[in-house]
Amino acid sequence: MLKDIIAVEPRENYQLHIRFEDDVEGIIDISKIVKFTGVFAPLQDKEYFATVCVNPEYGTIQWESGADLDPDVIYALITKEPIPQYQLSAVSANSAD
Repeated sequence: MLKDIIAVEPRENYQLHIRFEDDVEGIIDISKIVKFTGVFAPLQDKEYFATVCVNPEYGTIQWESGADLDPDVIYALITKEPIPQYQLSAVSANSAD
């Protein structure tokens, strides 16, 4: 994992202000990166969407429904830097099982 998320603040229109442990911060629009189906369906309700919180054990954000997002992906979106190749290789190797 690159960096843990340490703070999240819901904003309007499915946006979240996120801060990482290295003080990198930014705003992401969740509606542009997830489909509101399955575990993400409850997030369509903006009041429910605003209940987002940090899961310090996993260093990411989550909702009570069990929906969460990969902090590496969020970090890459905010910094506009790609996820390191070694992580992509590990994911590919694990998905072959």
